[in-house]
Amino acid sequence: MTQAQIVGWAHSPFGKLTEPDTETLMKDVVSDALVHAGVTHQDIDGIFVGVYNNGFSRQDFQAALVAMGDERFAHTPATRYENACATGSAALHGALDFIESGRGRMALVVGAEKMSATPTAEVGDILLSASYHRHEADIQGGFAGLFGKIAESYFQRYGDRSRELAMIAAKNHANGVANPWAQMRKDIGVDFCATVSERNPIVAGPLRRTDCSLISDGAAALVVADAETAAQMRRAIGFRARTQANDIMALSQRNVLEFRGAAIAWQQALAASGLTLDDLSLVETHDCFTIAEMLEYEAMGLAAPGEGHRVIREGLTHKDGKLPVNPSGGLKSKGHPIGATGVSMHVMAAMQLMAEAGDMQIPGARLAGVFNMGGAAVTNYVSILERVK
Repeated sequence: MTQAQIVGWAHSPFGKLTEPDTETLMKDVVSDALVHAGVTHQDIDGIFVGVYNNGFSRQDFQAALVAMGDERFAHTPATRYENACATGSAALHGALDFIESGRGRMALVVGAEKMSATPTAEVGDILLSASYHRHEADIQGGFAGLFGKIAESYFQRYGDRSRELAMIAAKNHANGVANPWAQMRKDIGVDFCATVSERNPIVAGPLRRTDCSLISDGAAALVVADAETAAQMRRAIGFRARTQANDIMALSQRNVLEFRGAAIAWQQALAASGLTLDDLSLVETHDCFTIAEMLEYEAMGLAAPGEGHRVIREGLTHKDGKLPVNPSGGLKSKGHPIGATGVSMHVMAAMQLMAEAGDMQIPGARLAGVFNMGGAAVTNYVSILERVK
């Protein structure tokens, strides 16, 4: 079986953008990704689109919008994927499966979301659709409320870790200063993140505004090709491993203090790659809320259950630490346009491995991990990437 590889990419700014819809956002990054890869629309055998939508726009059938933005794709097969906040990774996996099955030699992956045109209260309701409505629809505060409950439970079991959550937020905001595509490029410091104030109020449970990712617009795209084709390209980033593991959707039916599906995905990826965490140069992980990043430290094996606070306290995941986590600024600083996030994370990792990450660059980066989850660690994707060319 041929191994699919990333051969080009593009990334829009994330934030409150003037582009009116996903059609426009996708058009721009699709064009840029083709140029970056050095290919044309004629080289693309399939298009894989990641857009969550679910109420952000009345226009759906998002896969068909790529051709509306560029009529040269009118007859290219296009399919839309949705898997909550892991929508972008789902689209990427679809493209990789397409290439590795031999159905095509080159594919385009594009993820996008337009969120800022929707009133904030409605955004919370839309995002809560990624929870189990039968049990969780009435949680106050939308998806932040759901993670607020997780944080409350964690604190009750392991002690108040508000300061450490603030340290995670401050780390990611400091990293985001170097990211030209980030929504919030400002180093706001640990003390600001740790202090409840008019500018940093409590949002849900113990979570402050600085513990929560931003409402964002944006898009990102990847071009993937089979190994033979990639060997002729300027860039080639291979997958040492890529895994997906799910968990029960209803929080009432699982241990919310253990991201078990995430742990399984990491264990499978490390086993398949023959690597350990010590081999990785960096990780881009899904910090939709700071409590999520802390739990992900434990899921990936950096710390035992309840000990995730030690990881940030000891500086292990800082940019100059043993395993830099979110050198891009993560969702916390970079932004979190749902459908674009998984694609964006792979773009950021690929840039690191090609030594093209600018001021974000981790010196000598050789292997990068990516963790993208949907819902509260309900669907979990891990990629381990390496530079092939």
